[in-house]
Amino acid sequence: MPDKKIANSKKQIVNSKTKGTVRVRKTAVQTSAKTAAVQGSLSAPVYDARGAKHGALSLPKEVFGAKINNALMAQAVRVYLANQRQGNAHTKSRGEITLTTAKWYRQKGTGRARHGAKSAPIFVGGGVAHGPRKRDFSLSLPQKMRKAALYSALSLKASAGEIKVLSGLSKIEPKTKIMAGVIKKITDEEKAKVLLITSAFPKELGNVYRAGRNIGNMEILNAKLLNTYEVLKYKNLIFMKESIEFLGGKL
Repeated sequence: MPDKKIANSKKQIVNSKTKGTVRVRKTAVQTSAKTAAVQGSLSAPVYDARGAKHGALSLPKEVFGAKINNALMAQAVRVYLANQRQGNAHTKSRGEITLTTAKWYRQKGTGRARHGAKSAPIFVGGGVAHGPRKRDFSLSLPQKMRKAALYSALSLKASAGEIKVLSGLSKIEPKTKIMAGVIKKITDEEKAKVLLITSAFPKELGNVYRAGRNIGNMEILNAKLLNTYEVLKYKNLIFMKESIEFLGGKL
């Protein structure tokens, strides 16, 4: 009897393992089919300056349909954040400060602890022990890797349906209320984190920058300055139609 119970328990374990593997395989096939369908479409909804939807725009496959490389995106983000550090914090050691090197008081006879120069870190006005030193935190990333990381991030956003296109935005009035209303209609969120990618700098699109610079959860960035960190930082990416054409023409 004990042998039969052991055999039955082994069969149950094997059956449960095989069932689990079948389920995992099915879900993997389903998810891969879904991602393939999303990548096959490669289109984004188009909205006008009032927030009304007007069809869809096909996205460049080379930019928004690239292979998603998580390790490369993480490396690009690390390089970007490292390059933002100034590294200006600097303290002087006891050998760098300007103080007299004369002995503070005689070695014996005072009853106090023996000391040498006043520049020791234990005294006020002395040097700093193990303090921060000025250094260069900058890192470099090859242009091809930087470009591939950016396209990977854009492809990730496109597969998640977080890319939208705005047409006619260059004619918007420079008013925060109007811009906030348009963003709310497009994202269906009260305080959505939005990255607005423009096709020009503030000199050419002053009204767009003035309309959106006071919105706390939105950042306006030129397509020429687009990077992997900014793409992954914000949930919603809103492209001006001209910026999509610029990215497609830079291939």
